[in-house]
Amino acid sequence: MATLSLLSKSYYIVFVLSLSFIGSFPCLDDQREALLEFKDLLFGELMTDNSTDMFLGGLETWNSSSKCCQWALVECNSQQVTCLNLYSVFPTLGKTSTVLAPIFRIKTLMSLDISYNFIQGEIPGIGLRNLSELVYLDMRGNSFNGSIPLQLFHLANLEFLDLSDNMIEAVLPNEVVGLKSLKQLSLDANFIHGELPEEIGNLIELKKFTVPDNQISGRIPLSILQLRKLEVLNLQNNSFSLEIPADIGSLVNLTTLDLSKNRLSGEIPSSIQKMRKPETLQLENNMLSGEIPTWLFDLKEMKKLHLGGNKLAWNNNLAIEPKCKLSSLSLRSCSVKLQIPSWISNQTDLIYLAERNLGTIILSDNKLTGSLPSQLFQSRNLSVLALSRNNFFGELPEINSTSIMVLLLSENNFSGPLPKSISNIHRLLLLDLSKNSFSGNEFPAFGPDSLIAFVDVSYNNFSGKVLSDFGLFTVMLSLSQNGFYGPLPEIFSNLIMLEHLDLHDNNISGEFPAFFSQMSSLQVLNLRNNSIKGSISNDLSSLSSLRILDLSNNYLKGEIPQSLGNLTGMIETPVAPLTLSEIFKFPVEIHDLIVNWKKAKQGLSIRNWDIFTFLDLSKNRLSGEIPHSLGGLKSLKLLNLSFNELSGKIQISFGDLESVETLDLSHNSLDGEIPGTFSKLLELNYLDLSNDKLGGKIPRGPQMDTLVDPKMYANNSGLCGVQIEVPCEEDLVPPGPPLRKKQEPMFSWIATGVGYPVGFLSSTAVMYVLGYFNTAPAYHR
Repeated sequence: MATLSLLSKSYYIVFVLSLSFIGSFPCLDDQREALLEFKDLLFGELMTDNSTDMFLGGLETWNSSSKCCQWALVECNSQQVTCLNLYSVFPTLGKTSTVLAPIFRIKTLMSLDISYNFIQGEIPGIGLRNLSELVYLDMRGNSFNGSIPLQLFHLANLEFLDLSDNMIEAVLPNEVVGLKSLKQLSLDANFIHGELPEEIGNLIELKKFTVPDNQISGRIPLSILQLRKLEVLNLQNNSFSLEIPADIGSLVNLTTLDLSKNRLSGEIPSSIQKMRKPETLQLENNMLSGEIPTWLFDLKEMKKLHLGGNKLAWNNNLAIEPKCKLSSLSLRSCSVKLQIPSWISNQTDLIYLAERNLGTIILSDNKLTGSLPSQLFQSRNLSVLALSRNNFFGELPEINSTSIMVLLLSENNFSGPLPKSISNIHRLLLLDLSKNSFSGNEFPAFGPDSLIAFVDVSYNNFSGKVLSDFGLFTVMLSLSQNGFYGPLPEIFSNLIMLEHLDLHDNNISGEFPAFFSQMSSLQVLNLRNNSIKGSISNDLSSLSSLRILDLSNNYLKGEIPQSLGNLTGMIETPVAPLTLSEIFKFPVEIHDLIVNWKKAKQGLSIRNWDIFTFLDLSKNRLSGEIPHSLGGLKSLKLLNLSFNELSGKIQISFGDLESVETLDLSHNSLDGEIPGTFSKLLELNYLDLSNDKLGGKIPRGPQMDTLVDPKMYANNSGLCGVQIEVPCEEDLVPPGPPLRKKQEPMFSWIATGVGYPVGFLSSTAVMYVLGYFNTAPAYHR
């Protein structure tokens, strides 16, 4: 039977006790036939003559030779089937909602559980309309899409409805008012949007209303204050805005109120004091403001109080004596100053109420100072201690608590060696001591049986040989920016679950290890700024999940292996990883991965690791030609091979780097032309080909035409192109034939030089003949 909430269990037990003569009579023929037809739709193609022993999740008992009221997963009242429990019976078959058609013919059904079968398609409203006797309907954990059919809201007897964990994408309609008998409505983790209808306030029998992890917006409807029987109200992780209804405390029976991760503003309503037995109040990650009221700590039944991530302020001048025995407290970013209040360290029963009894104190992002009180580490129940980004100083006290699972102390001023007792916390899963001043060359040894999964001790002053004493379950190991030295320990190869290894900016030496190829889970490998020698192993290509590889600024030599072009994680689009907040159910952040991006160091958030792939081999002594296989890394965002001794031509295949945004091949000895295929690089926004021996025309293209900084192409052998405003020879206009117009002045002067004396002599002769000139008279004797 599916694990149900206490509320839903009580409905079910009452229902079962009301049945009589269960299994005493055979069920009706038409109902038996309907069930057998349903089984055949599920497994018909899988059933063969020799499959009688096949396990079918209980449905192997369904056959035509026995009474269906005696079948597994079926319950009857006299001869009528009234209950079907099909929880996770066929989750791997990928069936659509049409497979449910035979079930909808059993009109006597009062309880139907088809949860966690990953049924696809729309919710079959017409079929559900036939089940008018239905009291209990559990459809969570499937892949139903579309809207909620209006026929569902005509089931007037329905008391329990759970549609959580589906893909429903619609507005919750006004017709929900038709479910007059409803006591629990759960629509968690869908894509429901729009505003909640005011009609929700007419469901006056409702005791549990949960719609977390949707896209619901607008204000919380005031009609919700009419639900006086409500015990659980969970609106977490939506887009509700404006103020919390001032009279929310009129819901006096509320034990759980979760309004966290919305856009709510205003102050915490004082009416909450009216609630009789509030146990859980989660208001974190909103925009609430004002002073945190001290009366919250007078609510005797309060166990879980989360107020962090708002604009709320703690009055540091008040001394309080809580009347409640808190189990979970978050005052993150609430301006708590000075030392940890004594009343917090005296809360000896801080237990985080989740799926298991875990303990939590979250006081990160405040202005707390001083050294940590030793009593904080004496509790046997404390599971989570988050004090990051404060001003604590001094050494850590000895830790006698073995129950701590999460210890977050980053970005403080702690110093000195770590207490060896920290390795005795056998339940420790996450340890973040980064950005402090811890020192010493003897780090506590956790041993292979340790459960620790996430370790971040980066940006401290640790020294000595590289740490290696971690459990086999370690997933993330960040030891960067310390003083570790020596070769990488081969024992790392035993960490078969390790996904993230960051050792940048240490003094690590020795040959590049071949054992990395055995660490098949690696996704991030950062060895930047060390003194590692040797060549890159060919077997590194076996790391199919690797998507960030930074080996820059070392002493690596030899050729780049062709096999790096087979790194699957840099070819296929990676899958988004779970964030730690999703794993631990409260705000936990891993520090940014520092990478060289466009000639500057930038932080890459873990939230973006799923969309970024990097290959940085710059500042080494790599030689030979660039492998053409690197052009196959289609999801690569950054490729940096600069400051090496690479020669030969740029590979034409680089035009296939369809996702690349940054490409740096500068400061090598590359020659030839820039491949014309660069015109296909539509995502490229940073390019550096300077200080090589390249020549010829720079290719044009939608992005290449925007890369016009001359520094990108400087100091080459003869590049030309519009990008650098240097015309290429083939683009020059060839000279035409001589133009006549330009020769006319010369012709005119030659004609003038010849014609003037000829004309002058001719004119003189004519005038002489005509007597124009007067001649002297002849002399007579």
